[in-house]
Amino acid sequence: MLRCRFGLASVLALLLVLPALAQDKAVIDWKFEKGKTFYQELTTITTQNMKVMGQEVVQKQNQTFYFSFTAKDEKEGVWTIVQKIEGVKMSIEIAGQSISYDSTNPTTAPNPLAEFFKSLINSEFTLTLDKAKRVTKVEGREDFVKKLTAANAQMQPLLKEILTDESLKQMADPTFGMVAGKEVAKGEAWERKNTVSLGPIGGYDSTYKYIYDGKEKVTVGGKEETRDKIKIETTLTYKTPAPTTDTTLPFKIKSADLKTKDAGGTAVFDSAKGRLESMKLTQKLEGPIDVEIAGQTSKVDLKQEQTTEIKTSDTSPLVKKPT
Repeated sequence: MLRCRFGLASVLALLLVLPALAQDKAVIDWKFEKGKTFYQELTTITTQNMKVMGQEVVQKQNQTFYFSFTAKDEKEGVWTIVQKIEGVKMSIEIAGQSISYDSTNPTTAPNPLAEFFKSLINSEFTLTLDKAKRVTKVEGREDFVKKLTAANAQMQPLLKEILTDESLKQMADPTFGMVAGKEVAKGEAWERKNTVSLGPIGGYDSTYKYIYDGKEKVTVGGKEETRDKIKIETTLTYKTPAPTTDTTLPFKIKSADLKTKDAGGTAVFDSAKGRLESMKLTQKLEGPIDVEIAGQTSKVDLKQEQTTEIKTSDTSPLVKKPT
């Protein structure tokens, strides 16, 4: 009799647990609504320590871009999205010297960097996303380069080398390409590969491994809602520019052996709205670089730490909320 009761209790307990286990599934895929706009705040903090001929050079950079994304049109699962740069904050410190710009602060002191980044505001790109939410096309490059070179004509050759159609496409892809495009269960993983080519600076091959980590309860506006957690593991391989690459830069990268450490992070996905709610990635990159300047090759030891955060919202973070 005891065995029967124990067996029945075990079955009942299992029946209670199974629905909870079944809930740890979610469709991780973007949903768009024609004409609807959402906003993203993208912040990147980078610290570089470079040792050149026995001298140490420290550079710190903190940049925030404010974007809007508007779903323009859809045909057979292929979407066109208009991306607009709504605002920029930037501060750079090199060897103790600081330069900053903040498009949200009209009292920002004028400087060469400010004039350059001021030209970014209101720039628009039209992105084409395939059914897998990969960015297959970016329109608006020519106008973008024209705006930037109007602020600094000397940079035109370099900008044309770096801001290619392919590089713009690959830079936009991680925002949308992180989705699985299907229902996944807790512990299930999927991957995306991304290649960024920056002409004379070289390029990067990145692999992003996403692992669905289940659901969590959050409080939004006094209400309890559900979000989906995703773990991210990343690997990055730096690629030196081809030896035949022509450049207007005063230096040429001959070789590099850069390795990533402690790379990865987490993402929070809102499957009800069908969009990325937030993401945080960290990465350490270090190794030697051989740089040629005026025919002389010097070794640079690089150590870099970078943190990237993305926040998505229905309203622009640049609009001040009433107090």
